[in-house]
Amino acid sequence: MDPRQTAYAWIAAHERDLSAWHRLIWGWAETSWREYRSAAWYVERLRAEGFEVEEGSGGMPTAFAATWRNGPGPSIGGYAEYDAVPGNCQAASTRREPREGLSRFAPGHTDPHSALGIGSLGGFLAAKRAMEAHGIGGTLRYFGEPAEKVCGSKPVHGVKGYYDGLDAIISYHPFYMFPLCNTVRWDTHCGTYSARIYTFLCEEPETWQAPSGEIAIPEAHTVARAPGANAALFTMYGLTKTTTESMLAHVGGWSLNEAILTAGQATADNLPASLAQIQYAWRTPDVATSDAVLAVLDRNADAAATATHCRVEKRWVTRTRPGLPNHALAEVTYRNLVAAGAPRWGDKAVRVAREIQANLGLAPMERPFPEALERLIEPREAERQLRLQMPAWQKNWTSDDYTEMTWYAPTVRLYVARPMLAGPPGYAYPDWVPNALGGIPATIDPTIVCSARTIAGTVFELLRSPDVLAAARREFEERTAGDDRIAPLLPADFEPPIDFRWPEYVTTPRGESWWIPPSDEF
Repeated sequence: MDPRQTAYAWIAAHERDLSAWHRLIWGWAETSWREYRSAAWYVERLRAEGFEVEEGSGGMPTAFAATWRNGPGPSIGGYAEYDAVPGNCQAASTRREPREGLSRFAPGHTDPHSALGIGSLGGFLAAKRAMEAHGIGGTLRYFGEPAEKVCGSKPVHGVKGYYDGLDAIISYHPFYMFPLCNTVRWDTHCGTYSARIYTFLCEEPETWQAPSGEIAIPEAHTVARAPGANAALFTMYGLTKTTTESMLAHVGGWSLNEAILTAGQATADNLPASLAQIQYAWRTPDVATSDAVLAVLDRNADAAATATHCRVEKRWVTRTRPGLPNHALAEVTYRNLVAAGAPRWGDKAVRVAREIQANLGLAPMERPFPEALERLIEPREAERQLRLQMPAWQKNWTSDDYTEMTWYAPTVRLYVARPMLAGPPGYAYPDWVPNALGGIPATIDPTIVCSARTIAGTVFELLRSPDVLAAARREFEERTAGDDRIAPLLPADFEPPIDFRWPEYVTTPRGESWWIPPSDEF
């Protein structure tokens, strides 16, 4: 039997396992830097499959680095992601409802990274089976990459040497935005992502102004209070909204968003807030535009701290470089996507889709899934269509931290369609619909199986194709040579930001729950 068919046979025999594994990760729905159960499950599974596994790799408690060797040969890398998104709690149901025991503010898998991880894992385990059965030498290195939603782990693994020595890396993501369904990226890869936390501290409120001398106790309620950390945070928030239009020109598809992390005065009396934290994250096509945003943010933070009697601390969450293409790997991977075939949604999935449409008050459609989800698109044609959406000078678009991998080894970016629904013209489905489709086996399993087949075929073809790997290496070296090389944007001793008050599940005397508990009011 051909090695590809051996791998396909393993996947077919383990479809129920892959589906069950996915339901576990999808149901846990743990968020960035707090994916404890998900990471532990992957570690246990990989060890059971014969991998040597380092837990907590790169100083990240929910990361891992696994290795399996089958004698001499190339070293191929892949990875799982498994972080979910706060505020997207949805049951695997055809109507809007949170998972049992949780509020709608709990997390859910949106992209879904649960399918990313299990599809990728299935591909590598199937490739391992083909290597054993056919005596194919080589090394599989498989990484657990937490916190992709803040582009957190891959810059850390990179600067700490975990990608060194790899001959190729296979990056995969379920996708639904046309034209990047069932294809691989060609030239236009993801751009930069930066995230920085500004911590405002009001540590000496008593020195805000000199006491009048008539009040014996300077801290009395009748004296003027220092504005404090909350005021600093909202001064920066307002100032940044005011200056956003002056950061960059309105081209290039850049974006900026903020999230309030900590404001810990909820049960205080009239004391000025001593601590407040806000995170800013921004996507840009290149490093120069990223630095332009940073300069404005830092000035705004300094001004806000000065105005409110605070000091400000600035700490990186992450910084990524723009992604590099590798045509040699793209061609091999797309060839294996063609061999695997695009995902297909059968009768059971169609019934689920129609039930969702009916529950939304829509007329159920004969073909509820867009035709493009079940069709391959050649990478150059996908590139041509993608370029229609951006100026000619722009080389990168959107963000994802797989881009860091492209600077350490030849890397390919694979997309396989995830389930989405067609709708009446002008109709937008509510967010719970794609979230639910990502958790219902009938609708998400075709994505998982297609990606596993594609990745398995790509792995063993690369292991047996020294000419392809040599071409991929030459292309990689040309793209990272001389003035084209961008050094890592984080230092080698960078400490991952695991200590911040990230959203998470908590256990208290009231039991285990999401940190924002359920309430009849919302």
